Amino acid sequence: MNFGDVLAEDRRLVILRLLDQAPGYSANDSILCSALDGFGHRCSRDQVRTDLAWLAEQQLLTVEQVGAGKVHVATLTGRGGDVANGRANVPGVKRPSPR
Repeated sequence: MNFGDVLAEDRRLVILRLLDQAPGYSANDSILCSALDGFGHRCSRDQVRTDLAWLAEQQLLTVEQVGAGKVHVATLTGRGGDVANGRANVPGVKRPSPR
């Protein structure tokens, strides 16, 4: 596994954990991008949207485009909550450390 893969897996876990803590288990791509920066993941909104699409394909969250598609709102699914909290594993998402 290369360093880029390690970063992607961790970034996806951080997204799931952020949504797990968000009101209504939802947040938009701009908020997620800002929050990721606070966890050491300097990434563009395009990268966040790519991760959201990947996570949606894995059924870990849903994505709704609002404002003529200018904003993407992600909502955690039950399966995504299980992965965020270490109750389930998905290849491509880092397994969380015990809290």
